[in-house]
Amino acid sequence: MSLTGTMLVGFTGINSNSIAVATVGNNLANLNTTAFKGQRTLFETLLYRTISEGDAPDGDSGGTLPRQIGYGSTVSSIQRNFEQGALDSTGFSSDLAIDGEGFFVLDTAAGDQVYTRDGSFRLDASQTLVSAGGAHVQVFGADSDGNISGGTLSDLVIPLGTASEAIATTSVVMDGRLDSGTNIASTGAVTVSQASTTSSGAPATATSSLNDLVDDNGVPLFADGDVLSIAGTKGEITTAESTFIVGTTGSTLGDLADFLESLLGIQTDGVTDGSVGVSVSDGTDFPVGALVVRSNTGEINAVELDAGSITNTTGAVTSPFSFSTETDGVGGGVTTSFNVFDSLGNPVDARLRLSMESKSSAGTTWRFHAESVDDSDLSPALGTGTVTFDANGQFVGATGTDLTIDREGVGSLSPLSFTLDFSGLTGLASPDGSSELVMASQDGAPAGILTGYSVDADGIVTGTYSNQQTRVFGQVAFATFPNEEGLVALSENTFTFGPNSGDASIVAPQTEGTGAVRSAALEQSNVEIAREFVNLITASTGISSASRVVRVADELLDELLVLVR
Repeated sequence: MSLTGTMLVGFTGINSNSIAVATVGNNLANLNTTAFKGQRTLFETLLYRTISEGDAPDGDSGGTLPRQIGYGSTVSSIQRNFEQGALDSTGFSSDLAIDGEGFFVLDTAAGDQVYTRDGSFRLDASQTLVSAGGAHVQVFGADSDGNISGGTLSDLVIPLGTASEAIATTSVVMDGRLDSGTNIASTGAVTVSQASTTSSGAPATATSSLNDLVDDNGVPLFADGDVLSIAGTKGEITTAESTFIVGTTGSTLGDLADFLESLLGIQTDGVTDGSVGVSVSDGTDFPVGALVVRSNTGEINAVELDAGSITNTTGAVTSPFSFSTETDGVGGGVTTSFNVFDSLGNPVDARLRLSMESKSSAGTTWRFHAESVDDSDLSPALGTGTVTFDANGQFVGATGTDLTIDREGVGSLSPLSFTLDFSGLTGLASPDGSSELVMASQDGAPAGILTGYSVDADGIVTGTYSNQQTRVFGQVAFATFPNEEGLVALSENTFTFGPNSGDASIVAPQTEGTGAVRSAALEQSNVEIAREFVNLITASTGISSASRVVRVADELLDELLVLVR
């Protein structure tokens, strides 16, 4: 090899190691770049000039080795290290990190699909999730029911601040414990008024006109147009107040009895013996002409009335009736109230009253009476049914669980229909002898505002509304490649496929070997500063050594030129 060739060999060393220094410099410059993947420079030898390939050994000689003169080095490849970087929590819900294999998929303004590990995303002015460079993050979309439509990529729009529609209640789940030691509700309360008489002195009947009723002094109790304000208590809970207009709402004592029965929500379903309801006594059990109020069984259904329960707000006699309790309700129970929602999102009050109906070696049966003061009918009664438990206190079944609430005149769909689910109840004994009954959940909701969102490990993007409802907006898509080291790096922390990367496979997170999504976190650069400084020293040493070779060859050439002179 000539001295000039030696200088060229040194030059290849300088050139190769210069590229290594540039690679180290790029790594160090991106030490704090989100999800940056460091590179390393790999060298290989250049051509060799073969003087002799050597001789094989024989009986007289051990043979000779090849004689080859190298022509220096070159860069064989600059390899990217896709090792996982550390994850750093940021507190921003739009920041996403990949814990494991995979790349986020971005759609650029030019319509190109690129890939990145940098999850520093944000919402733009149109509430679309975009990268720091403005490319749209691609997801698998979701329909209005939250079902993910896999296979089709779309932009992710999270419309913060927008309102959701109201959701009418269709199911109510109850929870609690109905104490098996509760006394059986065997008797209903009975409340009786004084006997009413007509102007002729005859006892009143159900058909007697209210205008014909008089007090003990012969003073008429009512006149057409009188407004009666009626209210009472039921299970020690005040009932809703309502008005009865004489001559309009009804005109007879029987009409008033029917109105009172409806207003108090006394439920006569399945009762044929007249033991429940409001009637005008015929003299069989109580004085003729008295109003008799027979409650549903149990203390929880016991109606209580007094002289102030029926008030004539316009007539001369303000308290036309006085009541006394003849029989107390017998049997324990429990009551609870809760709200359901109609199609406009209006809260609708509902109440359950449960009393022990029967006990046997097979278990216990409770009877419930459902009510709603927001029912557009006069009567708050919605229906009655049973809840049955086995001998171990476990739920067996329930009847009468389909309820409807009339909503006429409020603008919403009517009726509001929903089903009670009692399967979460138990019939076990309670240490303190009390029963507990609460609404665990219901599927209705008023209109709400989208206030935030979250992304789970599977990439499911879920929005949260102010009414505690949620909605799935999509699922973050991941891309994988047969050879990720074959990807071609672009600007803005993105990659595109290369000849040696293979085609992208678009899949959901945590499927087909892909990693998980970590919300409110970012992947850090995987550059190790200590290693980079070692590489920098090694490369600079290589440049110094190659430069020394060039200098020595130059000095020898100078010596040759001196000989010529």
